[in-house]
Amino acid sequence: MSMSPAITITNLIWSFDRDLQCVNLLLVRRANAPFEDFWALPETTMRETESADAAALRLVREKIGLKLAGFHTEQLATFTHPNRTPDQRTLSLAYMTFLPEMPPLTAGYGAVDARWFTLHTPDHQYDFENGKFHFTATTINSQSAYYQQLATRKAKPKLALAFDHDWILKVACDRIRNKLDYQPNILLILGDTFTLKEARHIFADFQQISVDEIDNSNFKKNHRNVFSLVGTSSSKRPGRPAKVYRLNDLQTEQDN
Repeated sequence: MSMSPAITITNLIWSFDRDLQCVNLLLVRRANAPFEDFWALPETTMRETESADAAALRLVREKIGLKLAGFHTEQLATFTHPNRTPDQRTLSLAYMTFLPEMPPLTAGYGAVDARWFTLHTPDHQYDFENGKFHFTATTINSQSAYYQQLATRKAKPKLALAFDHDWILKVACDRIRNKLDYQPNILLILGDTFTLKEARHIFADFQQISVDEIDNSNFKKNHRNVFSLVGTSSSKRPGRPAKVYRLNDLQTEQDN
């Protein structure tokens, strides 16, 4: 008798470092097989008594200790290819979570380390770095081609992410990039209010360009449908206070 596939929740947890003006992603180093000692996206098994949405929010509570409202989490996609895990077949429901702050991390159950990895985009790639550790979202565009090579890939813990997480990462980054002009939920990582410069930094990262290539006036004009002016910054830095904005009413994929 064949076993039913296991169902896991994979969560891409994003934050923003206001001091360094950079986007960060949470990765954990796995404590157990398969892929022991590999870095990976945080995962949890969905419980019989909870929905996938609830499991994604529970994962954030357990890993980081933050209790978030539902609009901070967006369902990304379902990943079902039989090559994605080496032993028991596992289906993954992937979510993206946008943290309004960047809290300190401690490794939770099933992990020996947890760190924020900074997004860089050299050579039109999505790279994530933390000290000596460096991982890249796959540059393979074809899903079938990706999983074909995954079946024979001999990955090493310090050079590759576990499972198909470099593919999930590519799908997530492409999704964020494609929605920047009409549903930039990624800006939730800036909290309730933000400056145009902070928003431009995030747009530049996912558009894989320099922030200086985004003209401030045109940026404000072209995106007035997605965020609104609410006042000026209370920062005590010298100079004129920066204007601050907030996102307009947000929709998630679940709302559509």
